Amino acid sequence: MSRFLRIVLPAVVIVAWLAVASVGGPYFGKIAEVSTNDQTSFLPASADATKVQERASEFRQASGAPAIVVLDRAGGLTRTDLAAADRLAEDLGDRGDVQGVSPVIPSEDGDAVEIVATLTQTAETGDAVEAIRADVDDALPTGVRGFVTGPAGFTADLTAAFAGIDGLLLGVALAAVFVILIVVYRSPLLPVLVLSTASFALCASILVVWWLAKADLVTVNGQVQGILSILVIGAATDYALLYTARYREALRDHRTGWDATKAALRGSLEPILASGGTVIVGVLCLLFSDLNSNKALGPVAAIGIAFSLLAALTLLPALLLAFRRAAFWPLRPAYGSAHPVVTGPDAKGLWASVGRLVARRSRVVWVVCTVGLLAMGAGLSGLRADGVPQSDLVIGASQARDGQDVLADHFPGGSGSPAQVIGRADSLDELIRTVRGVDGVDGVVAAAKDSPSGTVAVTDGSGASAGGGSGSARSGVGGGGSGSARSGAGGGGSDPTAEPTVSRGDVLLEATLADPADSAAAEQTVRDLRTAVERVDPDAIVGGVTATALDTNDTGIRDRSVIIPVVLAVILLILMLLLRSIVAPLVLIGSVIVSFAAALGVGALVFDHVFHFPGADPSVPLYSFVFLVALGVDYNIFLMTRVREEALRHGPREGVLRGLGVTGGVITSAGIVLAATFAALGVIPILFLVQIAFVVAFGVLLDTVVVRSLLVPALAVELGRRAWWPSRLSRPAHHM
Repeated sequence: MSRFLRIVLPAVVIVAWLAVASVGGPYFGKIAEVSTNDQTSFLPASADATKVQERASEFRQASGAPAIVVLDRAGGLTRTDLAAADRLAEDLGDRGDVQGVSPVIPSEDGDAVEIVATLTQTAETGDAVEAIRADVDDALPTGVRGFVTGPAGFTADLTAAFAGIDGLLLGVALAAVFVILIVVYRSPLLPVLVLSTASFALCASILVVWWLAKADLVTVNGQVQGILSILVIGAATDYALLYTARYREALRDHRTGWDATKAALRGSLEPILASGGTVIVGVLCLLFSDLNSNKALGPVAAIGIAFSLLAALTLLPALLLAFRRAAFWPLRPAYGSAHPVVTGPDAKGLWASVGRLVARRSRVVWVVCTVGLLAMGAGLSGLRADGVPQSDLVIGASQARDGQDVLADHFPGGSGSPAQVIGRADSLDELIRTVRGVDGVDGVVAAAKDSPSGTVAVTDGSGASAGGGSGSARSGVGGGGSGSARSGAGGGGSDPTAEPTVSRGDVLLEATLADPADSAAAEQTVRDLRTAVERVDPDAIVGGVTATALDTNDTGIRDRSVIIPVVLAVILLILMLLLRSIVAPLVLIGSVIVSFAAALGVGALVFDHVFHFPGADPSVPLYSFVFLVALGVDYNIFLMTRVREEALRHGPREGVLRGLGVTGGVITSAGIVLAATFAALGVIPILFLVQIAFVVAFGVLLDTVVVRSLLVPALAVELGRRAWWPSRLSRPAHHM
């Protein structure tokens, strides 16, 4: 029976994972069905902008995302151009994915016109915008430029930028990992087994996440999807490398693959579970976030890490047991062969040299490392992580960004993306006067369901137009950002005879801002609006595109202030339980914090002076911290659990040197693999992901090469037995 189980059990495990992969594999192509890049998937859960968006449909018929078409000709549009624009507006109105279209609105300089097409709520934004862009191209007279911008245009560009996540990102990551594993292990088979383990873990993760998203239990957007793939490939490979190293050691001491498997599992189970558990707890701390995009990543990433653990501790052992020593061909470890000498005068190689340096100059090593890391961290003073304009989210070409520039040249900068104010109907007149009086507001209209245009011209009670200038009021269409007045009242689309819609005693006012919706000036106008309307109606709330960006950035800053201390506290507790010590965990946490500060400081310098990025999203430091701390602690867990094991046998000093020598190669390999997988995120032209890719990849390398190889061992040697206080290293180790 025992022999039977030794054959059947691994086979059952492998077949079970093959079945999961065969079912989950096709879901890579289906993930887009449950993924969204609409702004609602990123909104703060409790912000005013979210509340306004949720209620917008109460005040108007058209409540989908607005696509703003802008046409211009240098020297002025001709009658033929204007006639073509009218025909285009009619054609857009006939589209099934468009719910409403504004009249053609000419600019005061006569060089441009704009048309606002509101998509239906069920329309796929990316596909709808691409179709509208094709219609615009077909309708353009020679010499006229046409762009589709606005909230729908930016969402479409973002969706297009994320299009490479399914294939390109995964292909680049797997190729990079495969090359690294070939170089490290010089074996053609072992990299295939390791990557199969990681790929099967990703298939299982995608399968579960897809069904959870289908049931609306988790949210998936482009950034969550990309980070999930990278995190699973990187983490599963790391755990697989740790197990593989233990299994190769065990094959030298045990004749049969079964005995070697048991020994390898005994030696690697605790550190792998602790490492994976640390990452799971770290990413689940994102549930404390008030930002939907952060909350979305927490459970999805935790699912990915859980399957990475499961695959590394079940599938990989089964595969290696099936192939035994042949998995390492041509450098197969023979039974009874000597283990590499890692300490003493006969020890050779890089890690033996590093160990001797740490042993002889421990204080110099940790002081120099600390000073160097702190110097790198000085770059934090130049970090600008308070948000970037929506137009800068996509790196490279963006028609929406180009169109917004043209729109701002001929119309109020906030055309099509108004600030939306919901307030009491019985304070309507005073609200109108207040909104109109805020610097940076170009005009005001009220939402009206009964109006064909979706808005109604409004006055401040004295008969004066709320538009505040010459021109005509634009039609109000679109709950997500359009529907603002340019200036004046009564013309160009808004209905001067209809009444504003009243819902639950409230009305919706829409104010066109003078500055582009994603500019700092527009954000300041929204802040001023909120202060002003609160004096009139304490329950009034302000939303819209600018308010959404403002609330998202403010909430992101709040989230990192809350979540970072929580992550540190939780991981510190895990380390104390794992290492049965107080001092060593404090040293490890401190080293990772300094390493994170160094990585982010260098990142800030590179972003500013090399890539000339406009800034960073507030979530960049948060995500970088969660990944670097959780994954950086992983390597310290791999190191220190082995150090503790060796110290129980050989004493604290010798335990540090032996632990460093034995784990040096595998941890460095794992760090290089993880850095390469995160660097692969840089192929997706999204500013947020490119910045995450750099900081995490650089930070992992820094943590692997400096912190885990030099700083932590030197501090452990310096502290000696005190590092393990209050433990006396009296508990028996797990022998292989």
